[in-house]
Amino acid sequence: MKARKLNTPRTVLALILREMVTTYGRSPGGYIWAILEPVAAIALLSVVFSLAFRSPSIGSSFPLFYASGYLPFTLYTDISGKISRFIGFSRPLLRYPRVTFIDAIIARFLTNILTHITVFYIMMAGIIMTLDVPFILDIPAIIISLTMAGALALGIGVFNSFLFPAFPAWEQIWSIITRPLFIASTILFTFEQVPAGYREILWYNPLVHIVGMMRRGFYSTYDATYVSVPYVFGVSLIYLVFGLVFLRKYHREILNNEL
Repeated sequence: MKARKLNTPRTVLALILREMVTTYGRSPGGYIWAILEPVAAIALLSVVFSLAFRSPSIGSSFPLFYASGYLPFTLYTDISGKISRFIGFSRPLLRYPRVTFIDAIIARFLTNILTHITVFYIMMAGIIMTLDVPFILDIPAIIISLTMAGALALGIGVFNSFLFPAFPAWEQIWSIITRPLFIASTILFTFEQVPAGYREILWYNPLVHIVGMMRRGFYSTYDATYVSVPYVFGVSLIYLVFGLVFLRKYHREILNNEL
């Protein structure tokens, strides 16, 4: 048991280095594209909506408003998607006794969460300094939002990492049912602007709480009283526990394509 504990950090570090090389080291530009992609998306949203509206739903800066919703949303979607496919990505290594599925999950999660946090910092700092946006930051709220997004991505990703190979049709179904999330996660508007009849339904989307908490962190006048931190962490924990239980029981069968 002690030998296993000593090997785990080294195994995770080796998997992190592999993840960095294979994900960002093989394409021209590497990590630069991780920054350019959200820059282009936020710039496009800002230009399009600035032509239709005088100001965003909160504040006066279109880039800041859309970045505060888009960046935590993409953190969740990208990380959950990559974790859900960790078995296929690390299949050859998972056949070695010293490499466990937990090691692979931790490595993939850490690599991508640190990348997204770095991109988030660069993007937000760039927007604030370049556009000279007046602000009063609520750092704890920003940290909580990023933590909630990471926890949800981990929980959903681990759960789907079992379902995708176990039930191949589920990956396509999941792709279809989650397509409206970009609209339904209050990235383009605030939760308060949603009609009352739909607001109660939309509240059950954890991403609404994550985006709301992020905007609370950047807008001192935005209370986001609807945000429930325990709800998001509770949903994340439920998915994570069930995912780990199923993986622990069936990961060998999945590796051998017996499910």
